[in-house]
Amino acid sequence: MENLGKITPYAVESELQAGREKGDPTERELRVTLEDAELWRKFQHITNEMIVTKNGRRMFPVLKVSVSGLDPSSMYSFLLDFVPADGCRWKFVNGEWVAAGRAEGRGEGRSHGGIYIHPDSPNFGAHWMKAAVTFNKVKLTNKVNGGGQIMLNSLHKYEPQLHIVCVGSRHRLVSNVSFKETQFIAVTAYQNEEITALKIKYNPFAKAFLDAKERYDVTTDLTHTQYPCLWTVGCSELSPSHSPCTALHGPISSESLMQPPNHGRVGGAGWPPGPTHSF
Repeated sequence: MENLGKITPYAVESELQAGREKGDPTERELRVTLEDAELWRKFQHITNEMIVTKNGRRMFPVLKVSVSGLDPSSMYSFLLDFVPADGCRWKFVNGEWVAAGRAEGRGEGRSHGGIYIHPDSPNFGAHWMKAAVTFNKVKLTNKVNGGGQIMLNSLHKYEPQLHIVCVGSRHRLVSNVSFKETQFIAVTAYQNEEITALKIKYNPFAKAFLDAKERYDVTTDLTHTQYPCLWTVGCSELSPSHSPCTALHGPISSESLMQPPNHGRVGGAGWPPGPTHSF
């Protein structure tokens, strides 16, 4: 490949197959572990929700992983995309999420939700292993607006998937890993009050919202006024909720990506067709 900063789906697949055929010994001890797994499970237990907005909203909990078993002197890029967790569209009815028909089509010509490239990419294996790899800057949107944001359909369930690619004279897919604990339904406003409460409790950026609510409770006659329960609480901003959208644009398309052996559970991620991506 002439440009080491470019990669195509075909190159990923062909390099992976070549590695399998020759028994490439690199990264055989690779281990990827989800950080804050217990926190993720608290949200998973009541079906997690993530806000999507026109301008993009950061995730909470923040996706973080610890990695071991990379070659310290090799160069790697870390990528993140979001694959549909099922084929359903969802709605919140009588306090629970229920399937409400088929997911929006992912036919030919529809845009991919996008791939987020970790800003430290590419970097040495030693760099990625020295501390948890944090995806705290990824933003979720419901509009096609570029800027490295991930576009998702509201009321659809997604699972973040991590791709590790060894870069150099020839790109090689090392692993693609996902964790069921991190599944969520994309929403324009939180539907479940329990999710709202958990976001406020564990998200340090939501403290201002909690303080405002407490002041409101003290100074307002709650027998005549009901405090709104559906607010969008993000990692960096607070805003009143809006009515959930029921039809948004541009669902993710998913194509099969060849699976590395013994490197975590793989959930069927897809590389977007068309232009190559800079690492």
